[in-house]
Amino acid sequence: MATTRTLFDQELAELKSGVVRMGSMVEQAIADSMRALVDRDNALAKTVIARDQDVNELHRQLRERAFMIMATQQPVARDLRLIVSFQHMVLELERMGDHAVGIARAALRLNDLPQLKPYVDLPKMAELTESQVHEILGAVIEADQDRARAIAERDDEVDVLYHKIWEELIRFMVDDPTSVQRAAILLFLAKDLERIADRVTNIAEDVVFLHTGRIVELS
Repeated sequence: MATTRTLFDQELAELKSGVVRMGSMVEQAIADSMRALVDRDNALAKTVIARDQDVNELHRQLRERAFMIMATQQPVARDLRLIVSFQHMVLELERMGDHAVGIARAALRLNDLPQLKPYVDLPKMAELTESQVHEILGAVIEADQDRARAIAERDDEVDVLYHKIWEELIRFMVDDPTSVQRAAILLFLAKDLERIADRVTNIAEDVVFLHTGRIVELS
């Protein structure tokens, strides 16, 4: 017969598995939303938006599971930190999913307009953020705080690209008033990517908190 501790560990493992599954869904949403922009694929953009319901539903299920574990098991010390960290992680992932939807909605608006410029830096920025999401999930799986800290340090790479894109789009708006609408949409799109990277850093902080019990600022 399984012991109470064994059952508790199974519940924690299932919660962790759900976090990773949700992260994979968000990672795919980021990739697909950017591809919808680059390929001018409105059908794919609409698919990203529709699939966000699945992310939201999984978020709800994982929060309920976490609350149930706390109510029935009354965890303390590291176990409690683990559940609290997972709760915060799924919140950050749900918001990342919202940002991916923002990119998909921007693609829908831009795809029906003349392209302002070739998309070069935006796909690079998307690749960086998608990679960071993938790697932070690895740090969560391995419970590796050193890896989490290293991933957080790479946020500067995203910020550099974001500021480069921002400056370029502002120049477009100043030089050509007819570009304002398209440039503004692209600015918001770039901001969505930048915010995803920020939320990766927040999850990295959760991994560190899990091990140390201390809240640290990694940004």
